[in-house]
Amino acid sequence: MQTERVVIVGAGIGGLAAAVELAARGLAVTVLERAAAPGGKMRQVPVGGAPIDAGPTVFTMRWVFEAICDAAGTSLEAEIGLRSLDLLARHAWSETERLDLHADLAAAADAIAAFAGPAEGRRFLAFSEDARAIYRTLKDPFISATRPSPAGLVRRVGPSGLGGLINIKPFSTMWKALGQHFQDPRLRQLFGRYATYCGSSPFLAPATLMLVAHVEQDGVWVVDGGMHRLARMFAGLAERQGATFRYGSEVKQILVRHGRAAGVRLASGEEVAADAVIVNGDCAAVAGGLFGDAAARVVPPTPRAERSLSAVTWKLFAATSGFPLIHHSVFFSQDYPAEFEDIFRHGRLPRAPTVYICAQDRDDRTDQAPSGPERLLVLVNAPPTGDIHPFDAVEIEQCATQTFSLLERCGLHIQRDPERTVVTTPAGFEQLFPATGGALYGRASHGWMASFSRPGARTRLPGLYLAGGSVHPGPGVPMAALSGRIAAASLTADRVST
Repeated sequence: MQTERVVIVGAGIGGLAAAVELAARGLAVTVLERAAAPGGKMRQVPVGGAPIDAGPTVFTMRWVFEAICDAAGTSLEAEIGLRSLDLLARHAWSETERLDLHADLAAAADAIAAFAGPAEGRRFLAFSEDARAIYRTLKDPFISATRPSPAGLVRRVGPSGLGGLINIKPFSTMWKALGQHFQDPRLRQLFGRYATYCGSSPFLAPATLMLVAHVEQDGVWVVDGGMHRLARMFAGLAERQGATFRYGSEVKQILVRHGRAAGVRLASGEEVAADAVIVNGDCAAVAGGLFGDAAARVVPPTPRAERSLSAVTWKLFAATSGFPLIHHSVFFSQDYPAEFEDIFRHGRLPRAPTVYICAQDRDDRTDQAPSGPERLLVLVNAPPTGDIHPFDAVEIEQCATQTFSLLERCGLHIQRDPERTVVTTPAGFEQLFPATGGALYGRASHGWMASFSRPGARTRLPGLYLAGGSVHPGPGVPMAALSGRIAAASLTADRVST
């Protein structure tokens, strides 16, 4: 059977990557998106007349996006402006405890040595080598693979076999491994935070996630126009290859005929026929029946207890003073274990949250402070219970008090104006991304088997494929884009073999 027509449900980065590659191969691609613009979680929200990126803010693994552009006969450089960062992030524990993490390893080691002592600088270099080795071990046999299994990973790791698998530290928690690398608890906090990039707790996630440190050291860029601009660029590139985008089109059912996916039915009742369907949405929505019973039966559910982190975010257009923000700044709580105990054990907002700020009008230059109001995304981790807990105004105000008090203690003063502030809670994220409870990263990466529990691109229903951060290889913009590439490759291979 020759697959000619493909419907992609959702214009997140996974769906966009699949649309570019399939359209470039000559297939008739239609992307159906219920929102008014592409991007999915990579969305923008207008605040005080200024568009603020309200989702992912970190651009890494540039090679993934270069490959998508190459498939369409262009280059990333030709399509969008990128600026590399010399300073990856600025970190603070108090008004006097600050540490800049540099992209250059030697500069980073020097900064850490000045902050925590020469021995910690040397330990950082050893840690970085460990993170690089883990990344290199997993890049081809796991990250880029279609659907890895533990046994398959052992085989593909190479001659070292099981020994090579043990070297990537799947059986140790990230927090324990960091304790073997660093003596300063602040450095354990700093590098343990990389587990939250996957929506997980460093006290429960495997040490394998240390590879994120190498991913950042390999390059972090700022996208001209913001991350949402990246989504619009890929949507435009897909359209140039012949793909059709229909916004404001909510899909309610995956149609099944003759035992395979045959198109979709929209909320309006319209049917769009297809030879294959890619769902670029959280697999929990598929398993929860939001696309019909037939699709729900072929996608494993995500148990509520295994959901990843949600968040409370404040999008602000506000003047700041004091602390010299750069594009990425992190303010750490004084009780890191309690933060994750609150979220994952007690299901409540952390009483002492760590705070991330993306200052979207700045890069890594400390002399770049705007003269007036600036665009800020302020984020704290939260439990993924937006489907069962309302997160009322009193609760959110208590969280805001803790959040902005920490910033004040670290020297950052933000002139908040309710008229130029938009708050999103886990309940709000549940409304945006139903059936997730507001979980932003699919299934949490807790335990060594968690990464193998994510579904792959293929489902048990022929012609139905999955893409997005909740499926293999995992969450984050580049990983979700890779999932779209894998879905496109799987669909193409199945098309040839039928």
